[in-house]
Amino acid sequence: MYRVAKASEYLVVTGLGINDINITKKAWILPGQSWTKFDVSPVNYTFEVQAMSAEKLPFVLPAVFTVGPRLDDEASLFKYAKLISPHDKYSNHVNDLVQGIIEGETRVLAASMTMEDIFKGTKQFKQEVFQKVQLELNQFGLLIYNANVKQLVDVPGHEYFSYLGQKTQMEAANQAKIDVAEARMKGEIGAKLRSGQTLQNAAKIDAETRIISTQREGEGKKEEIKVKTEVKVFENQREAEVAEANAVLAKKKAGWAKEAQVAEVEAEKAVALRDAELQKEVERMNALAMTEKLKAEFLSKASVEYETKVQEANWELYKKQKEAEAFLYEKEKEAEAQKATAEADFYRRKQIIDGDLYAKMKEAEGLKALAEAQGTYLRTLLESLGGNYGALRDYLMISGGMFQELAKINGEAIRGLQPKISIWTNGGSESNAEGGGSALREVAGIYKTLPPLFKTVHEQTGMTPPTWMGTLTNDSSQ
Repeated sequence: MYRVAKASEYLVVTGLGINDINITKKAWILPGQSWTKFDVSPVNYTFEVQAMSAEKLPFVLPAVFTVGPRLDDEASLFKYAKLISPHDKYSNHVNDLVQGIIEGETRVLAASMTMEDIFKGTKQFKQEVFQKVQLELNQFGLLIYNANVKQLVDVPGHEYFSYLGQKTQMEAANQAKIDVAEARMKGEIGAKLRSGQTLQNAAKIDAETRIISTQREGEGKKEEIKVKTEVKVFENQREAEVAEANAVLAKKKAGWAKEAQVAEVEAEKAVALRDAELQKEVERMNALAMTEKLKAEFLSKASVEYETKVQEANWELYKKQKEAEAFLYEKEKEAEAQKATAEADFYRRKQIIDGDLYAKMKEAEGLKALAEAQGTYLRTLLESLGGNYGALRDYLMISGGMFQELAKINGEAIRGLQPKISIWTNGGSESNAEGGGSALREVAGIYKTLPPLFKTVHEQTGMTPPTWMGTLTNDSSQ
């Protein structure tokens, strides 16, 4: 049977002729082999991670991870085929596995950072979470193709980011009001200042113009007086007019100076009054901001203390539970270890006993086979010797070297004794004549052997016969 996988699929073949598994795109499926397909397209996992910062402030981190098998590494693909592909990649098993790894690494990383660091360094926080999660997913042959960490969200009852936003918004609003007041103050003061300067400059220019005009007229009249002496009366009149004009000009200058000074004083007083009003408004706004800030600080402090106490209590409970679980786990492992040790000792003893029994059985089988072979050999020899047991015995003794051993043993024994041979004779022919009968000859023969026997025993062992049996002498001929 010939099978071909799709573009986003792989075949996993195992069974007859394959040691582990074989991952391929197409293959012949032989009898005794089994096969299955698995999809390698990545999957999006969306979830919200609940974590806690170093200040013990809880928050929610929405995240979307695109995870799939690593295709550029054969070892990772084998891990994925063995560990993940038997399950549906959309199943709760795979989702819980990926989510558990991501939540665990995110919580550990968040616990080592403050809320301000997490909020300001979102990019760095995302990168560190990505690296740590990828390191854990490598053991399952998975690869993170894309990771999207959204903005942090407050946990209900812990509105840290809401308070932070309200604080930023209030600070911006207060700063805007202060800027508007300052701009209005500068505008009004500038308008008054420009208006006064305009009036002063206009009065100055008019006075200078009239002075110049009067000077020119006086010079003309002087010329006329010099030319026409007869118009002295007219000149006096013109001088009177000039004097009157000068008096009017001086009066107007005094009035303009007074008006300018009054305008300056009014402008200064208006500026001071407006400054006082703006300062009062600023102090009032500062007081309101300080009040709101103190309220927020006390509320935040109380919330943090409450959460701290709750988290400490939860931590103590968690620690007690973990200690109890660890103690129970340790006892279970000790019991399992003792059981395993007993089973291993029993197995070892059983193997030793089985080995001894097997050796004894083999030894008995060998002895039995040897005995059967020797019996067959003896029967063959006995048949060859015609059933003569004496000849069989002599043959076995000769072939076994028994006669040689007996001769050797006797020779060694005689060599150690160093015997002295004595020959006794009593005249056998005469004794036979004098004995007169065979019975007496046998008795006489026995008595003839006694002296050399006693002599030999004495020489070999140093023992002497009893006195009632006789006494030995040094003369061996007696």
